[in-house]
Amino acid sequence: MLENDAIRILDRLECLRLLAEVPLGRVVYTRQALPAVLPVNFTLDEDDSVVLYTSAVSDLVHAVDGAVVAFEADEFSAATRSGWSVVVTGRAGVVDEPAEHERLSQSGPRSWMPVRDGVFLRIESELVTGREIMSTRTTG
Repeated sequence: MLENDAIRILDRLECLRLLAEVPLGRVVYTRQALPAVLPVNFTLDEDDSVVLYTSAVSDLVHAVDGAVVAFEADEFSAATRSGWSVVVTGRAGVVDEPAEHERLSQSGPRSWMPVRDGVFLRIESELVTGREIMSTRTTG
């Protein structure tokens, strides 16, 4: 579906395919009644949820466990003025099942920062939206 000549709305499958190709995104959540954004590395799990790995005592875990959050990832080129952005909205929660934690320990994300008492956070992909911005540059 074209919104205009430069923007194309992406369907869910396209959004998930693009998310699986990038290592970084941003969690958007509420901290002390104010909006907060935190860059994180992540993986897309087999059920299409976004999975993060962080310290069990982090502010992020306390702020998002059981809350509805947004997760955004993108890829843009300033040179071509093109790229895409995907937003996943859904409930976040700590993975507390031992078998699931063990599975994610093998296949899930690895934190880029040292983590003590690590936990996996899962963001359900209840709503997935995205858009692609195509170059409108003309040559000549």
